[in-house]
Amino acid sequence: MTDEFFRLWVYLSSTPLAGLTLTLVAYAIGYAIYARSSFHPIANPVPIAVAVVVAALAATRTPYRTYFEGAQFVHFLLGPAVVGLAVPLAREWRGVRRLAFPIAASLVVGSVVAATSAVAIAWALGVSPATLASLVPKSVTAPVAMGIAERIGGLPALAAVFAVATGVVGAVLGRYVFDAAGVRDLRARGFALGLAAHGIGTARAFQVDRDAGTYAGLAFGLHALAAALAMPLAVAAWRALAG
Repeated sequence: MTDEFFRLWVYLSSTPLAGLTLTLVAYAIGYAIYARSSFHPIANPVPIAVAVVVAALAATRTPYRTYFEGAQFVHFLLGPAVVGLAVPLAREWRGVRRLAFPIAASLVVGSVVAATSAVAIAWALGVSPATLASLVPKSVTAPVAMGIAERIGGLPALAAVFAVATGVVGAVLGRYVFDAAGVRDLRARGFALGLAAHGIGTARAFQVDRDAGTYAGLAFGLHALAAALAMPLAVAAWRALAG
């Protein structure tokens, strides 16, 4: 049995299937732990899968570029997955139209708070300008956050780390924050989770309730679009005023 596993690993490690296989196995392990814990938010499968992937790459000394050559198919599927969020949104379109003003106001306030709160804390701690710029889009989905960070002088890789960490923290702690704040409406909880914790928070919202997931997906998409358009302009205006 050991020889068979060894030969399988030798075969996979020499083909692009290695990255894809490792990604799927890591997530399967994370999801199994998540299900065993009765879907407790602290056992979110994303950080577990990330830890498994990192441990495997470190143990085998596999470069990230080599891993991504095989895992990029999963990365490609992110696009169709995001587009698929429009299906539940279409079912709730009448309710969304009735709440157009509260949604727009929440989007503006939430986007500003998400960007400025972390930057203000980091600035007070004396972090570098590049790190500050990487923090600005932390609540936007990672691919968009990387593009924004590059435009405003940040580090795309660091921005991706901040975005993923923000999504995980939001998905894990969101329920407790909402309960402490007395937020009971599932639509409001979902919208806030999608805005603050992007795709990872949206996935968590769908696991809790369909309406929560629908509004989380709406916030997720609107925030990504608004941030891509407004954040570079806002940072440029701030630098012009400050300098």
